[in-house]
Amino acid sequence: MAAPIRRGLSAAAAAATPLSSLTDALLATRLASHLLTTPHLPASLLPATPLPLPVHLHILRHPALPPASKLSFFLAATPPAASPLLASTFPALLRALAAGSPPLLDALLPFALSSPCPAALLPSLLASLLSASRLDAALALLDAAPPDLLPRLAAAALPSLIASPDLIAAVPAIRRLLPIASHPPPVRATNRLLLALSKENLSDDFRHVFDEMSKRGLPSNVRFYNICIHAFGKWRQLDMSLRLFAAMKAATPPVAPDICTYNSVIRALVVGGQVTDALVTFDEMKSAGIEPDAFTYRAVVSGCCKSFRMDDALRVFHEMRGSSAASDVVVYNSLLDGLFKAKKLDEACGFFETMVADGIQCSASTHNTVIDGLFKNGRAEAACRLFYELRRKGQLLDGIAYSIMVREFCKEGVGDQVAEALELVKEMEQRGFVVDLVTITSLLIGFNKSKRWDLEEQIVKFIRDGSVLPDAIRWKSNMMVALRGPQDRGKDGMPMFSFDGNMDDVMILVNPVGRTDTDEGPPDNEPKDDWSLSPHLDHLAKRADSLNSSVIFTMHRGQRVQGMGAKSFDADMVNTYLSIFLAKGKLSVACKLFEIFTKMGNKGTSYTYNSLMTSFVKKGYLKQVWAILHERGGQLCPNDVATYNLIIQGLGQKGEPEVASTIINRLSKKGVYMDIVMYNTLINQFGKVGKLEEASCLFEQIIRSGMKPDVVTFNTLININAKAGRLKEADKYLRRMITEGIAPNHATETILVFLHKEIEKKRQQDK
Repeated sequence: MAAPIRRGLSAAAAAATPLSSLTDALLATRLASHLLTTPHLPASLLPATPLPLPVHLHILRHPALPPASKLSFFLAATPPAASPLLASTFPALLRALAAGSPPLLDALLPFALSSPCPAALLPSLLASLLSASRLDAALALLDAAPPDLLPRLAAAALPSLIASPDLIAAVPAIRRLLPIASHPPPVRATNRLLLALSKENLSDDFRHVFDEMSKRGLPSNVRFYNICIHAFGKWRQLDMSLRLFAAMKAATPPVAPDICTYNSVIRALVVGGQVTDALVTFDEMKSAGIEPDAFTYRAVVSGCCKSFRMDDALRVFHEMRGSSAASDVVVYNSLLDGLFKAKKLDEACGFFETMVADGIQCSASTHNTVIDGLFKNGRAEAACRLFYELRRKGQLLDGIAYSIMVREFCKEGVGDQVAEALELVKEMEQRGFVVDLVTITSLLIGFNKSKRWDLEEQIVKFIRDGSVLPDAIRWKSNMMVALRGPQDRGKDGMPMFSFDGNMDDVMILVNPVGRTDTDEGPPDNEPKDDWSLSPHLDHLAKRADSLNSSVIFTMHRGQRVQGMGAKSFDADMVNTYLSIFLAKGKLSVACKLFEIFTKMGNKGTSYTYNSLMTSFVKKGYLKQVWAILHERGGQLCPNDVATYNLIIQGLGQKGEPEVASTIINRLSKKGVYMDIVMYNTLINQFGKVGKLEEASCLFEQIIRSGMKPDVVTFNTLININAKAGRLKEADKYLRRMITEGIAPNHATETILVFLHKEIEKKRQQDK
């Protein structure tokens, strides 16, 4: 221990007294005394000959001198041609400035560039600038660096830029330097960069970095592949995720997939609508000896619930409960949501009790799911009772729960309920919840239906100091000015959505999932790897080129509010006003608004396109529907289940329910999300053309898929059978509806009146 201490003391003494002669000591003392009073060093104090190195080091290491004085001394006393001195003095100055005043480092760039050997000074200056977070100065150095030195400087700068605290701000510089760097950044730095880009959803920057890494050879690092597979899957580029999985096995040496790899692939398959393939991959993973974790079960259960494969979802859930994986509230919430959407009310309520019995702490999302599910399953009283009980106990409730209650209270437009909705909105603001555009829109709809304009005045006064109303007024004002202003007549007489294709082109667009044929096994002539632990994934990876990622199907229904705050406000307002104009039958105004919006460089959401398609379908403009669908093929917003419902409705109007039925069959084989609206629409279309057996088969398909028919399903079946004279069949569906405990509505009463008349007519004929 004593030897290191003595060596440290000797080094400190040498640094404090680096002078070798009395002359050097006197000169250094004189210069230091002057620099202590003023940072400017006059030429009269400097000798004609260059100062000795000990004098330079003494001044630059002087603890009492300010950094500005040291910089002034260095620039005045160090000629650029003094290369022997620079090798020792320049690093000492960099350390002094970086520790005392980093902004002063910027002033050294002209000196380093004018030196006879910039290659000796620029790398160390660049490292100091980046370490001191002087990003602008570092980029200026790279811009001014000699071309032959730039690749080496770029390679040296990349790790520091990636390690900077504000990595996202450095992304433009990284994109510019990555192609010219003499070698790529280390794999750990690359992983950090890609992970940050993935979390921020910067897909273009991510793809740029990935492409550059691909040109230089992908690293044999499992974390790199996991990050990329997860990111591409999240952005619905399933083909890229599968290619990367194949690239792992083809790498030299091969990269063995781990639990994170399989989780990322399974999630990519689920997001891409390939739930059947996700289940096969899940089983392959277990066969390979990799035990699923909470993230695996979360992805698989979520996919099964969204595609109404409730039997598979429950099977995987029970497997999770018996495994060592930690119970995950997200899995419970997914199952709860799936049961409610499948109209399995009793099972959903029982599962909620199971969740509490398992000791799972309910989240705000859990309560939102239960409240919304009870409303949509005709149990409004139970939903209200649960909400007010939770509010009384002060348990988890968020702004979404309040927004659901406001929506339901305003739906029928009853005056007292609208007044209660207004009180809930006031309570939202008092509790610090955001009163968003959806909630305001629900209130305005309720005011309009109930004619309670006195309540509208209250809400305007209530939110006038908030951010929603001023933004809405500003946006509406700008929109009206744009609609009333002079319009370009150059496109008059030209269709906004032009489509000259045929039905085959439409089928390719509406059924991109069916093109992969992944429900079939690999052909007999396809080479197989008998030692592979994931043969099904190998088969999918070989057919990745057939995936059309630009028209991919998403199981998530298009949302009117995208959750992006102010950035999506304009899109939200367009969707809101489109809905208003279309509801009033003002299709031309809605189209003009859409045209103005897109000309401003904005992009519509799935909800935007679906709203337009709904009106076109209702008016019978099927060619325009196909044109919108064709245009969406090049959009970033994918087709969702609402889009397919509109397609099926349009095909039915066109007199081609068989084509619509083919689409449903192909999608159901892939495990794609099929909701009850889609089945109800097609049952109605078959009934109109007299194909009642096909309609009955669809009813049985609903039961087999794990869904529960709703009141619309039974009303449609009773109606089409009664009109076709099949009174026994109509009575059978009526009795089954009562057995299922589904409450009739006003449409049911009308249908039953017609059914009763037909039965009486039949009795009279039999007599």
